[in-house]
Amino acid sequence: MTKTITFNELRRVKDSLPDGSMQVIADRLNVNVETVRNYFGGTNYKEGGAVGFHLEPGPDGGIVILDDTTILEIAYEIIEKSKEMA
Repeated sequence: MTKTITFNELRRVKDSLPDGSMQVIADRLNVNVETVRNYFGGTNYKEGGAVGFHLEPGPDGGIVILDDTTILEIAYEIIEKSKEMA
């Protein structure tokens, strides 16, 4: 399922994740941690894979179209759990 989100909102999600969450997501999906970082705007394609991240210029950092929302959904889940534990 595709999702459209602003780049700045995607970065806010990334910045809201507790330390170590990138590795948790990578382990859960059996992918390289750099692939997860690329999902949130990283560009290390030598170590990590492409993630169906399409950026179009615009307000609020531009518009990002995500081809697959799995990583984003797991990130939201981790953020919610961390709020419950706080």
